[in-house]
Amino acid sequence: MFAQINELIKVIDDAVWGLPLICLIMVTGILLTVRLGGVQVRHLGKAFKFMFQDEEDGHGEVTSFGALCTALSATIGTGNIAGVATAIAAGGPGALFWMVVAAFFGMATKYSEGLLAIKYRTIDQDGHVLGGPFYYIENGMGKKWKWLAKIFAFFGAGVGLFGIGTFTQVNSIASAVKNFFDPDMAHTVTVLGNDYSIATVIAGILLTVFVGLVVIGGIKRISKVSEVVVPFMAVLYVVLCLIIVFTNIKAVPGAFAEIISSAFNGSALAGGVMGSMIVAMQKGVARGIFSNESGLGSAPIAAAAARTKDPVRQGLVSMTGTFIDTIVICTMTGLSIVIAGSWLDPKLEGVAITMDAFQKGLPFPGFVATFSLMLCLVFFAFTTILGWDYYGERCVEYLFNRNKAVVKGYRWLYILAVFIGPYMTVAAVWNIADIFNALMAFPNLIALLALSGMVVKETKEFHAKHKGSY
Repeated sequence: MFAQINELIKVIDDAVWGLPLICLIMVTGILLTVRLGGVQVRHLGKAFKFMFQDEEDGHGEVTSFGALCTALSATIGTGNIAGVATAIAAGGPGALFWMVVAAFFGMATKYSEGLLAIKYRTIDQDGHVLGGPFYYIENGMGKKWKWLAKIFAFFGAGVGLFGIGTFTQVNSIASAVKNFFDPDMAHTVTVLGNDYSIATVIAGILLTVFVGLVVIGGIKRISKVSEVVVPFMAVLYVVLCLIIVFTNIKAVPGAFAEIISSAFNGSALAGGVMGSMIVAMQKGVARGIFSNESGLGSAPIAAAAARTKDPVRQGLVSMTGTFIDTIVICTMTGLSIVIAGSWLDPKLEGVAITMDAFQKGLPFPGFVATFSLMLCLVFFAFTTILGWDYYGERCVEYLFNRNKAVVKGYRWLYILAVFIGPYMTVAAVWNIADIFNALMAFPNLIALLALSGMVVKETKEFHAKHKGSY
């Protein structure tokens, strides 16, 4: 019976993450790019300038940079390391090309999400900021659409608690630590009838303590930790990838040629030309969306807390998140894998492909390369746990009319989920989380399309008002 239930969940997962959702996200990004006149090209420099330029008289709980780092903490995760490898293994190097294409149009989507998050947020008497897709659905589209906002909040809370925020990330950390410190399971303990490495148990306990210490402090503490950890981990990872690129510089032109040709001609591993091109496109676009979350509606929850009075400014800052996550970090991962040829080994899958690329490409002993990737994976997954706790809490807050007791209860459940995460092995948990993540997107995309006229209006007014001043 459990096997049949798992199979049914997998069928539902494949359906909701199939072509309809992928096409809807891509069409939304293309439409917004056209209507906004290529905002991601014309104003990217300005966006990076605003990222570090805090508004002194702005309203909010954290700086624009802090809000961006909180959003990045949730989006930069194991998908940037294992997800890219999975896409290339399934669709060939061309999947990386389509991943970048999806991210390019996703920047316009993320811009619109950030803008609407500020435009329609509410700030209560205590200065507590309330914002995100549920508020721009209710306040922008009207009270009659509140049911749609509730659907988004329900699935958002589920994603945080049941998978993407907890189990998948905790499991990734525990596995990475075990594979490095105790790959042969030489030191084990029995937990609930199963044997686990002592490294797994210690990692789980330490992670629970660190997560608890951060999330109990709320958005301000999550933001402060993210402002330190996110730039550190992103720079460390990109530097390691750049070392691979520069020490194998002669292979770079060939790698780019293979990525581009494979995007249109397909990969020999994936079958015929048209079929393999479609596989490359589907895998690349899906993994790109999953990595940077453009269109899913999660990032605007963090963007709403930014200390700013101008929606366009925060929209531009939010847009840089997709650029950093996919166009920079995912491209670095993909390029390293293609240079090393690790994706060609059928015995490797997921993070093992990236691990192989690091061991082959870095001019360090294998021990150092393995430790470096483990460190990056741990940091990436840890910050994702922090970011998704904040998202989940805001969703619960909206669902239960700001009931503080319920929000605190959710927070403690979240910490409990982190504690039991290393021992969760049921595949259905990941698939259920995946389904919830996809179902978040539909209400958000409906709102983005419905409010696209407001996004265009706000953008034109801002640039007309500040023409020549930035």
